[in-house]
Amino acid sequence: MWLRRGAYNLPQGIGGLSLFGMAMACAGTVAAAEQPLYTVLNPTGNPPPIERRAMAPRPASLKGKTIYLVDETFDGGDKFLQQMQAWMAVHMPDVKTVFRPKKGAYAADDPDLWKEIKSVDGLMIMAIGH
Repeated sequence: MWLRRGAYNLPQGIGGLSLFGMAMACAGTVAAAEQPLYTVLNPTGNPPPIERRAMAPRPASLKGKTIYLVDETFDGGDKFLQQMQAWMAVHMPDVKTVFRPKKGAYAADDPDLWKEIKSVDGLMIMAIGH
């Protein structure tokens, strides 16, 4: 059955097909209400708030400084840092370099290494791969 506009006081632009679509949507809602409900958990969880920190101040000069070249054990990072160390020995003789592998993975803390770097007021370059 087709409805004529005006016969049932339908607003301008609503015809039989639109009314049919609304009826089908309502029927689908009733059918969906009879289906079982499932609880879904968000796998990303709720991360803790991020603490913002200022960047470390840059030294006016590297002369007389100790720079730790820290390898986080990504493939080839040690070779890259050792090449940097050799280059710095030739081109920056006033800078002391110390190569150290970091304990644990990238995100793991290494408090002993951080304490060593701070004890000599050192700087750090960390090789992070990817």
